[in-house]
Amino acid sequence: MRILFDIGHPADVHFFKNIIHLLQLNNHSIKICVRERENITTQLLDLHNLDYELIGYNAKGIVKKAFILIKNDYMLYNISKEFNPDIFVSLGSPYSAQVSKLLGKKSITYYDTDTANLIIHLTMPFTDVMLTPFFFFKDLGPKQIRVKGYKELAYLHPRYFTPDPGILDILGISQDEKYVILRFSAFDASHDVGVTGFSDDQKRELVRSFEKQLRVFISSEIPLPPDLAEYQIKIPIHKMHDAIYFAEMLVGDSGTMTAEAGIIGTPAVVYHPMSIQINYLNELENKYGLVFNFTNATDAINMAKKLIEQTDLKKIWQQKVDRMLQDKIDISAFFVWFIENFPRSFDIMKEDPHFQKNFL
Repeated sequence: MRILFDIGHPADVHFFKNIIHLLQLNNHSIKICVRERENITTQLLDLHNLDYELIGYNAKGIVKKAFILIKNDYMLYNISKEFNPDIFVSLGSPYSAQVSKLLGKKSITYYDTDTANLIIHLTMPFTDVMLTPFFFFKDLGPKQIRVKGYKELAYLHPRYFTPDPGILDILGISQDEKYVILRFSAFDASHDVGVTGFSDDQKRELVRSFEKQLRVFISSEIPLPPDLAEYQIKIPIHKMHDAIYFAEMLVGDSGTMTAEAGIIGTPAVVYHPMSIQINYLNELENKYGLVFNFTNATDAINMAKKLIEQTDLKKIWQQKVDRMLQDKIDISAFFVWFIENFPRSFDIMKEDPHFQKNFL
């Protein structure tokens, strides 16, 4: 089978890397098309020994994204005509869905952000199937199949992720020293229009709240104020999940990294004005107690201060993780099966949604 993966964000690399490697082991022909973002996406692909073709760069801002839509479709169309894929696979890419339709090919899309109305409207008419988590709020009609899992488990499931304690040496942290990670997002996705995160003063308050009792590292998608620059984490980009795993806590305004932290057993507090509408964060909080969501920055900061005073946090969170894993499937194994058996896999899931229990 010839399979084209359309990748437009570093998170897509994490999601697809194990799926692609497993498909390659099964002798499928893979083409990876990439729209670069901040020179990180291609670095991750290189680190995971995945060959790719660069077709452009992600635009920032809704107007630029709209302008570049036709250009990206055109570039992907030309590459696809030459590669002649049997199937297109993406993580919510309208480009992949639209080009697949133009070429009369099959398209599989996975998406978990039900607040991203624009992406959904640009994708649904063209894709053959939209895989979403069970907690996805919207009913997308007959093309939708709900999957019992989180996209983060495609790369952070214990079958694929083994934390490397060598990250402590890179960070300059001793075995008995505790640290916290602060994560600040750029909010430049199409579904982030009008959304902002922690202010600079609130970032300073977070640093002051923690630095007297533990080390503070900041991961920021945007430039930090000069007085906070010294806290910027300096590690290889593929070691971030190791750093999160060994951290005592993560605090930030990034939904994805908050979910990643909770899923691997690190307490996480997120401030996001739309967090009550982000259903994967709500489930992680309300069903498993792995994260804390706040639409008010002050409330988030106060919870983080309170939480860090508790003892045995990591031990308690690991018990919560074990419970969560009993409910969730191996997304990577499921995806490989679904792609290899498509479109019959679509019919199987429609006839028996519980079939996915085979991938627990």
